[in-house]
Amino acid sequence: MSFSIEKKVIGAFVALISLTGCSPLGFFNAVVPYDQGSEQVAQDIAYGDDPRHRLDIYAPSDRAQGKKLPTIVFFYGGSWKTGQKNHYEFAGRALAALGAVVVVADYRLVPDVRFPDFIKDNAAAVAWTQQQIDQYGGDPKRVYLAGHSAGAYNALLLGLDTRYLKDAGAVPGDIVGLIGISGPYDFDPKEYKVTRDAFAGSLDDPDVSPVKFVSGDTPPTLLFHGEDDRTVLPKNTRVLAAALTEAQRPAETHFYPDLSHADTVLALSTLLRGKAPILDEIKRFIQSP
Repeated sequence: MSFSIEKKVIGAFVALISLTGCSPLGFFNAVVPYDQGSEQVAQDIAYGDDPRHRLDIYAPSDRAQGKKLPTIVFFYGGSWKTGQKNHYEFAGRALAALGAVVVVADYRLVPDVRFPDFIKDNAAAVAWTQQQIDQYGGDPKRVYLAGHSAGAYNALLLGLDTRYLKDAGAVPGDIVGLIGISGPYDFDPKEYKVTRDAFAGSLDDPDVSPVKFVSGDTPPTLLFHGEDDRTVLPKNTRVLAAALTEAQRPAETHFYPDLSHADTVLALSTLLRGKAPILDEIKRFIQSP
């Protein structure tokens, strides 16, 4: 494929994702080259009873025997109504190549469930990770919660409102960092159809907004957003960053002028990594003492 044709194909695909609000990335995941310094080490492991309660695990190819690596649990987006973990292998492999063990979990989606059931699924996946990840070389006491779009909401709500983790049997104190990519953290669920669908029954519940739960116990947080995002407005990240600063919690925020909603997750891939140094920032974040 020539460079000019490749650019056209990528541009059309990015436009398609942007128009559909981060639809599944099956085609992109199938054609993009994966990071060679990583591998999938487990697939379709059950963390619960539902068919959607399954997870995949990725790890560095050259990991040393007996060494425990930082663990990243990555939640994908899709407006809480679409998504498949196998479509995010490019992201799992990219994060694993940084020197981490990475868990990517499916969870139940709208219309089969509504808030907070998908959050409870995510919490159960974190609990499984903390209890089992040492078998795969991950450190259960050094867990990062990460996600893009709706998945960033899931990750940040779990890390900030720790009731869900506690109810699932997870240990909030072993969550050492939060990574949010283009997430909605401060919104009125009545304002948009997608949130009215996902949060039906909780439309007037103030506890749906992660920003409400920023506290003195909030783990260090790393946030990314594209300034050209029309799906989840950048103000979400600005409001959360301001709350973290006010609470005197460690927080880093990175905004990218020309990136759209989809661009920030596609920048994790080998093909579009030049769009933004998001992986470099994550690597530095998880390697910080």
